[in-house]
Amino acid sequence: MSPMTTHTAVTEAAQRLASAAAQRLPCAPVRDLIGSTDIDAAYRVQSRNITAALTGGRHRVGRKIGLTSPAVQQQLGVDQPDFGVLLDDMDCTGQDRIGIDRLLQPRIEAEIAFVLRSDIPGRITADQARGAVERVHAAFEIVDSRVADWNISLADTVADNASSGLFVLGDAVPVGEVPDLAAVTMTMSADGEHVSSGRGADCLGSPWEALAWLANTSLSYGSPLRAGEVILSGALGPMVAVEAGFTYSAAITGVGTVLVSFSGRSA
Repeated sequence: MSPMTTHTAVTEAAQRLASAAAQRLPCAPVRDLIGSTDIDAAYRVQSRNITAALTGGRHRVGRKIGLTSPAVQQQLGVDQPDFGVLLDDMDCTGQDRIGIDRLLQPRIEAEIAFVLRSDIPGRITADQARGAVERVHAAFEIVDSRVADWNISLADTVADNASSGLFVLGDAVPVGEVPDLAAVTMTMSADGEHVSSGRGADCLGSPWEALAWLANTSLSYGSPLRAGEVILSGALGPMVAVEAGFTYSAAITGVGTVLVSFSGRSA
C-alpha cells in the first residue's frame, strides 16, 4: 500500500465510521480499506476521529483497554489487546438510567477502573503502576460497535476507538486499600439473573499488568497517560448483550459494586 493510498484509506475509513455514528446506522467493516492487520493504520483512523471530536468541543477524560480477557478475545476472534480514548460525554456515572437509543449494538462488561494521581511520562512495570494511581473503582464499560453485526477484525475495532461506547464508575477504594487485583472475583447479573463472572487474573494476568501495557503502548504512540484520567482496564469476564429496560449489577471482591439501568427503546 503506497503512502498516498494509505492516507486515502485512513481518511475514507474514518469517514465511514464517523458517518455510522452520526446517522445511528452501523456500517460495513473498514478492513477493506486499511486491511485487517495494519494496526498502525487503524490507530491513525481512531486518532483522526478523536481529533475531530475534540475539535468539536468534547474533552478527553481517559483511556480504555480492550480485549484483555481471553473470553472476550474468543468472543470477537482476536488475539491481542487494544486501546481507545474516553471522552467526557461517555461518562454516565450517577445517571439513574441510560437511554438505550444512544447506542447501536451495546454490550456490557464489568472491570476495574483506575483514576490516576500523576502523569506516566515513561515506561513502567506493573509493580510501578500502583504509584501512579489514586483510587480503584468497580466499573462497567458499555461497549458498542459502529460496524454492523460486530463483524470486526482487530483493525476494525481499533479504528472504531476500540469499540468504545459509555462507562459507569461504581464503588471506589483508595489505592492503599486495594486487594490483590489478580485474585479478585467478579460476578455480574442482569435483572437479578447471573450472566457473567471472572477473575482479576483474566485481565492480562492482573489489571496492574493491563495498566502498564496501556501506559507503555500509549507512550509509543506519543500520547502518555495523564493525572486525573480514568483508565478502564479491561473485562474480567465475558461481555453480555445489553437488553433495553434491564438493570445490570456487578460485584468485585474487595473493591465494591457498580449498577446501571437502561431505558426501553423509543417507538
